[in-house]
Order: sequence, then structure tokens, then C-alpha cells
Amino acid sequence: MATRSVPVDPARRAVIRQGLSVAIATGLYGISFGALAVASGLTIWQTSVTSLLLFSGGSQFALIGVLGGGGGVGAAIAASSLLGVRNTLYGLQLTPTMAPRGLWRIPVAQLTIDESTAVSIAQDTLPNRRLGFWVTGIGIYAGWNVMTLVGALVGDAIGDPKQYGLDAAASAAFIALLWPRLKSRQPVAVAIAAAVVAAVLVPVVPVGIPVIAAAAVAVVVGLFTRRRTPDPHTDGAAL
Repeated sequence: MATRSVPVDPARRAVIRQGLSVAIATGLYGISFGALAVASGLTIWQTSVTSLLLFSGGSQFALIGVLGGGGGVGAAIAASSLLGVRNTLYGLQLTPTMAPRGLWRIPVAQLTIDESTAVSIAQDTLPNRRLGFWVTGIGIYAGWNVMTLVGALVGDAIGDPKQYGLDAAASAAFIALLWPRLKSRQPVAVAIAAAVVAAVLVPVVPVGIPVIAAAAVAVVVGLFTRRRTPDPHTDGAAL
């Protein structure tokens, strides 16, 4: 008896392709962290454990940046923790979507990063938002850790990873993901304002602060807009 194949929802295929493309572009840049971490004085084992447990590109680069510049462990941890603040904001944004319970909170928290959040919120339905989060998060986690180990092992042989454009690949994938969301004036205005704030702060503040400041622009605009938006459940109730 012949069996009928169940067609896959085109929307779900699109989410999977989107998540995997972001995961590949971002994961490849893990080779840069591996190479730079070893050059900063970490052992191969320490480098791999950092990616396995910390798993936050900005925080990891801040950590090795301070250590490589001669800073102490305390300063490196402080800089890394500062950049991790943004993941807390992402967690608050993803809680209604993922609704983690029990032990599921551990993998959700570990995989809550810039890219998994962006892919998730870019989707139109709850199932696809969850699918986008898991595909992107798991894909980046696997790729980032594999490439971290590769970078740590062959860092001296490959030279500066930036010459291959790996640093730009992750940023390009992220911009391509967000671009379709800029369909109205408000998102465009927020994006421009955040970019200006980040560009102004980059030369004068420590690494990571511009990212947090740019995110704060969006948060402030969101809160202001929410206060000005009438609540359909209360407005007109007395009419």
C-alpha cells in the first residue's frame, strides 16, 4: 500500500531556511573567537569551555579583549557581564513566545541571543516564532562551538580571520534578517536613531556600551508608543 507524503508548510520551510542561513553565517565567525582567544592567552580547553558555557559572542570577545590587553580577570568578567545585560532584555521579550517551564528554562536561556531573538520575532505566528528560535539557537550553538575549537587549533595557520570576511558575514545576515521589518516610518526612525547613537558612542565609551545604548533607544520608543496607544478594552467603555 502506497503511503502519501505529508507536504511541509512553505512558511515553516522558509523559517527553517532563514534560521539555518543566520546560523551558518554566525557560526562561522566562531573561528575568529577561537583564534583570538588562544592568542590572548587562553588554552584550547579554556577557549572551548567559554563558548560552551558563556555562548554570547559580544561577551566572549569583550572577555578576551580585556585579557589580551593586559587587564585582570575581574575586569574581563565585568566587561563580559555588562554586554550580557542585553540578553536579559531579549529574555523578557521572548518569554510570552517560548513560555519556558521547569528544566526547559535552561536551554531557552542559553540559546537566547541576538540572532535567535531576531529570527523568532520576525515570524508572524507563534509556532513559527518558536521554530525560528530553536532552529537558529541550536544551529548557532553547534556551529559556534565547532568553529571555536577549529579556530583554537589552527589559529596561527589561518592568520587574521577578518581577511576572509567572516566578521562581516554575521552582520550582513543580521541586517538582511531585519531589513524586511522596516516597512513603516516608525521602525525606520528607530533604526536610524539607534545607529546614530551607537556610532556616536563607539569612539568614546567601552566596548559593548553602544549596543546597550542603541537597544535602549528602541525600548524608550516602545514604551512611549505603548503609553500613547489607546487600550481597546478600556477606551470608550463609558460610551
